[in-house]
Amino acid sequence: MKNEILKTIDQFSIDKEFAVGNDLVFIPDFKQSLTPLFKNKVYTTNEIAYCDLFDDPLLRYASTWAAKEAVYKALKQLDATAIGWKKIEILREKIAGQPKVVLHQNTDKFKISLTISHDGDYVWAVAFIQPNL
Repeated sequence: MKNEILKTIDQFSIDKEFAVGNDLVFIPDFKQSLTPLFKNKVYTTNEIAYCDLFDDPLLRYASTWAAKEAVYKALKQLDATAIGWKKIEILREKIAGQPKVVLHQNTDKFKISLTISHDGDYVWAVAFIQPNL
């Protein structure tokens, strides 16, 4: 029965033309979560290297987390397959550069557009995803 339900969900999911995901992070609360264990569980080596380029990397860690969450939320609307946090990588070619999403699972299955914004104590990310047909 469980397999039939998942198969039905997959059929409905793949018929969508696009999905949108977003995430809002309150930086003071996020700061409490940013432990070494959390960093090692969630961020790739490239993401850590980028965030640590800055004197105060907290904003970069928070924005990368918001971006991963936004991408994850959009992906789950299109594909019920489980994906780990390190399988969603947020890269920037230069400081303050356009964020790029690299999926280390189903790499050619989606086109992804991502934007990240911050103001004061908040970071917001929005991901727009289309299946590659």
